[in-house]
Amino acid sequence: MKNQHPLARLLRYARPHRRAIGAATLFSFFNKLFDLAPPILIGAAVDIVVSRQDSFIAKLGWANVDTQLWILAGLTLAAWGAESVFEYAYALKWRRLAQTVEHELRVDVYRHVQELELAYFEDRSTGGLMSVLNDDINQLERFLDDGANQLIQLLTTVTLVGGLFFVVVPSVAWMTLLPMPLVIWGSVSIQRRLEPRYREVREQVGLLNAQLVNNLGGVATIKSFTAEAHEVERIATLSRAYEAANSRAIELSSGFVPLIRMIIVLGFVAILVFGGQMVLAGQLNVGVYSVLVFMTQRLLWPLTKLGLLLDQYQRAMASTTRALDVLDTEAKIRSGTVSLATEAIRGELSFEAVDFHYDPGLGGNLEPVPILRGLSVRIPAGDTVAFVGATGAGKSTLIKLILRFYDVKAGRVCLDGIDVRELELTSLRRAIGLVSQDVFLFHGSVRDNIAYGSFDASLDAVVAAAKAAEAHAFIMALPDGYDTIVGERGQKLSGGQRQRVSIARALLLDPPVLILDEATSSVDNETEAAIQRSLERITQGRTTIVIAHRLSTIRRADQTFVLEQGRIVEHGRHDELVAQAGIYASLWRVQTGAAE
Repeated sequence: MKNQHPLARLLRYARPHRRAIGAATLFSFFNKLFDLAPPILIGAAVDIVVSRQDSFIAKLGWANVDTQLWILAGLTLAAWGAESVFEYAYALKWRRLAQTVEHELRVDVYRHVQELELAYFEDRSTGGLMSVLNDDINQLERFLDDGANQLIQLLTTVTLVGGLFFVVVPSVAWMTLLPMPLVIWGSVSIQRRLEPRYREVREQVGLLNAQLVNNLGGVATIKSFTAEAHEVERIATLSRAYEAANSRAIELSSGFVPLIRMIIVLGFVAILVFGGQMVLAGQLNVGVYSVLVFMTQRLLWPLTKLGLLLDQYQRAMASTTRALDVLDTEAKIRSGTVSLATEAIRGELSFEAVDFHYDPGLGGNLEPVPILRGLSVRIPAGDTVAFVGATGAGKSTLIKLILRFYDVKAGRVCLDGIDVRELELTSLRRAIGLVSQDVFLFHGSVRDNIAYGSFDASLDAVVAAAKAAEAHAFIMALPDGYDTIVGERGQKLSGGQRQRVSIARALLLDPPVLILDEATSSVDNETEAAIQRSLERITQGRTTIVIAHRLSTIRRADQTFVLEQGRIVEHGRHDELVAQAGIYASLWRVQTGAAE
């Protein structure tokens, strides 16, 4: 599918709008048809003035010259009126179609992107995807808005005028069409050379957007390291690369119009000279000669716009390719078919001989590194269990496998005895509340962020969740309480405040399974104590999985598992593990100051 021509892929995508495309094409055709009428009417006027009672209109039954002129005036008004009506019609139709296709393609690409697995995003930049969703789709909209109409009208002109020439004066018609093969050959040749250049332009703008998004997100780090000049130079380097790629495309496309102009003037001169000689020899009516001269200009001159149209077309096809390539990317994580009501889920989890490794990235190591090796763990419903271990031991990977951000390479992960790969993704993920170390809050109010995922929750429910997370007091101290805007990524709140809002958000879902991934690792002692108090209450009656470096936060866990190199090396309650004098005991002594 990706090997098809971009235009074929676009037409296949726009198939639901074929009636609108057909109507817009028809309006463009009739607009050009009536646009070609004035040269014929001018020729008829010359014929009336020169031939009088022997003119073409006189032969139709109107011998009076004044009558002929009034008829010609009426035809002129009708032609101009029809041309204006169809110009309005095609402009309205093409522009609406462009807006509709742009909207649908952007939403479809975004919807599809959200359905792709987490690995897809880890291998790509946010700025690159933003470039596709905005710049590339906007480029396609610009082509549909104007370029498609110009292309149809150009083809209409060549067909109608060329046909007229062969009907009226076949002896000289070939002269006007002589430049056509050269124009077509030049167009195809330049198109082939432009295609890779515009593809490079779109790639470069994607890289530039990626760096801009990255820098704007990390502006605090840039300022703290006084790296403004370094980042300006980095953006300038990428911008120069984008400028250079554009220049290479412009150098080729700019030379097209002057070249075509010199080719088409040959046809114009030919009809001017040889047609004039036929008039002088009495072989051609002067009115017809006038029509031929004007029509030659109408036939050949639009070809000078072919360069601009070709430029616009190639940009649009390069953008179309990037957008449809994203849309054609197949999701590796597919939803199962088993649906479970959240209230019916008990929350028993199990890992059965699980092996897992991350696939090599787009430019990473080709040899995958094992993360989990034959891991088997059973977590009874309603229990609170903890996973500890060194960085890279596989703790966070367990969470990603439960949520099916990734799938196991071997073995099974089960919820209530059902393989998570068999469950509908919506059923699975709504059954799990995640509180991550890296809290993400959306730009909006505190209430909106707590109610995220429970969008129809009442204010009373939001407040109750905030109280359970010990967040209500600080929220009420904010300038606008629950209506306070938190800023992008929640930057107006402290780390501890963001964490408690995140806990409230998870609680509002009332999930049977709660996952806390380093939920207290980056907060102060007072905030940690507040979070701990709330966790002691909210973990009652639900399965809770805690990933922690601070062992003080998991002392009351029903079971703690110690991970090392993807395997369970110790497990038990806190006191039992300390007594074993193993890895857990060593970590405990370090954190309590009992060991140097």
